[in-house]
Amino acid sequence: MSVPVYRNLDGLFISRCFQDDIVRAALAYQPRPDDVFIVSYPKCGTTWMQHIVYLIYSGGIPAKDNLELAPKIPFLEMHGIDSATQLIRPAAIKTHQQFHRQPYSDKAKYIYITRNPFDCCVSFYYHTKHIPTYLFENGTFDEFFDMFMKGEVDFGDYFDHLLSWYPHRNDPNVLFLTYEDLKKDIRSWIQRIADFLEKSYGDKLRREPQILESVLKHSSL
Repeated sequence: MSVPVYRNLDGLFISRCFQDDIVRAALAYQPRPDDVFIVSYPKCGTTWMQHIVYLIYSGGIPAKDNLELAPKIPFLEMHGIDSATQLIRPAAIKTHQQFHRQPYSDKAKYIYITRNPFDCCVSFYYHTKHIPTYLFENGTFDEFFDMFMKGEVDFGDYFDHLLSWYPHRNDPNVLFLTYEDLKKDIRSWIQRIADFLEKSYGDKLRREPQILESVLKHSSL
């Protein structure tokens, strides 16, 4: 059996993919009033949401590749605090933190996306299996499922994560949605996301439907 290399960093369960000093500094980040965070447990739709938000901000023009996208929607725990402080707004910041660990301000905005836990677990298994750093290439799904249910994977327990954000689902600065609802009616959700980011973005999609169609085209699964 191959076991991924994880550690407990100040109560946060993470793998060797992350550097201690970068994670600690990232969690000390003080949000700006114009910050937008895309938050989720891993493999719950974060990357999909990153593309949608980027496309809304860009007027439906897709990034050429991930090298162009990554610095414009940085992963705070991976890319570090400078990626947020030096970020040119409007833009969004990705994190995987539970609510009590999340850099938080009631002036900033938070898009939280969650997903059916079994589908999340399956996706997380393949993610872990195919990245050499985890040393899990020979691991089985049963082994990973046991780790997942114990919260012994990156960013800890799925259910603790979800339950930390669920009470805030109706907060005015939080947009809470599920992967399944987004997939079922992506057009309506793109409009809602745009309205949440800023009324002007929502109005632009209504006024220029070709932009909405471009966002749909470049973000549909």
